[in-house]
Amino acid sequence: MTIDVLATHLAAYPAAGDEQVFTGPRGGLVRRQDFNKLWAKARAAAGLPSWVTTHDLRHFFASLLIRAGLSVTVVSARLGHGNATETLGVYSHLWPDDEDRSRDAIESALGHGVVPHLRPGRGLINVFAARSPGPRPVTYLRL
Repeated sequence: MTIDVLATHLAAYPAAGDEQVFTGPRGGLVRRQDFNKLWAKARAAAGLPSWVTTHDLRHFFASLLIRAGLSVTVVSARLGHGNATETLGVYSHLWPDDEDRSRDAIESALGHGVVPHLRPGRGLINVFAARSPGPRPVTYLRL
């Protein structure tokens, strides 16, 4: 979709040689004040709060890539970071960690919606289907 919009723009306003793809209202580079005016209009049209910045959109973009399961090297490249360490320094908290993976592994093994609970002081696990209708079936497993 984005590539189609860019292709349409380039067809209407072709850039040649070292020319800029996007130019300011008077030609040349887009100045910050001109961009900020355009951004304010776009932000309002999208219904976003006035405090949302283009940098917030960058973080949103990164979080979408991470949630989609892309590797740190791919996310780093898409953001234009110099290396994966830079990306991890900012976004490491968004990647699933071993805690997340271990919970996913247990849920996968026990079935969707099964929630284990420890019974304090008894060394038993109470396993029940969280989404089952009516009284929950209970099974106690000795540890």
